[in-house]
Amino acid sequence: QVRLVESGGGSVQTGGSLRLSCTVSRNVNRCMAWFRQVPVKEREGVAAISSGGDTTYYADSVKGRFTISQENAKTTRYLQMNSLKPEDTAMYYCAAKPPTYACGSVSWRRSDDYTYWGQGTQVTVSS
Repeated sequence: QVRLVESGGGSVQTGGSLRLSCTVSRNVNRCMAWFRQVPVKEREGVAAISSGGDTTYYADSVKGRFTISQENAKTTRYLQMNSLKPEDTAMYYCAAKPPTYACGSVSWRRSDDYTYWGQGTQVTVSS
């Protein structure tokens, strides 16, 4: 069983920054992503990083503001969020695909492809 634990959420004002962390308990070589969700809306893919860390993917709404990364041991993935906007307010989830699944330029957004999910961390941006 793979366990994902997120941290780093909180409340900031417009233009502020937060860094989310996702710690992976085992089998660290896999495509991982951050999703976000607000009530009554579908879960939205925000960013993903390949198992090797050499390829990243971003939703258009966050390009240039958010950066996904991983530390060398790959036990932790990060989402650095800068220039935050009120529309970034959501519950943010870390997700992991099975080890044999690539991220893919299209499939990284498909939440059904992700086997493991964290409990979520709330991000609130006030105007």
